Amino acid sequence: MSECTYSVHTIIIVGEVRGKEVIDMIQAMNTGHDGSMSTGHGNSIRGMLNRLETMYLTDSQVSVDSVRNQIANAIDIFVHLRRDAKGRRYVEEVAEMTDYDGSEYKLNYLYKAGEDGVLASTGNGLCDRERLIRCGYDSMMTGIKSA
Repeated sequence: MSECTYSVHTIIIVGEVRGKEVIDMIQAMNTGHDGSMSTGHGNSIRGMLNRLETMYLTDSQVSVDSVRNQIANAIDIFVHLRRDAKGRRYVEEVAEMTDYDGSEYKLNYLYKAGEDGVLASTGNGLCDRERLIRCGYDSMMTGIKSA
């Protein structure tokens, strides 16, 4: 987190989480830093969730259930990129974190790429659009913030 960039005093941007810094990142996201973002490496959105848990638990003495609740409260949107056979990256899927029910994360998939690599809407709308509006975002997909 000491490497993070403060673009606005309430937003934290972390280039990539690879280890114990995930604890600081999740804690910051849960304490008024809405709009913060980071990158990480995972084979899928669920794979990234597993990696976040592992990184958090490596340097923490809290329960898995507590970690999962903190992750679910901290992260709103996942964007999963994949590299194709030619080395080009494309968006594979976009999902909204809606909950952790005590046994698994609840994800609302908004977009998924077809076999042709073209991103298409799943037809699902945002479950918590009100949160984005409260934070001043008129449209989650464009990221335009109202004055």
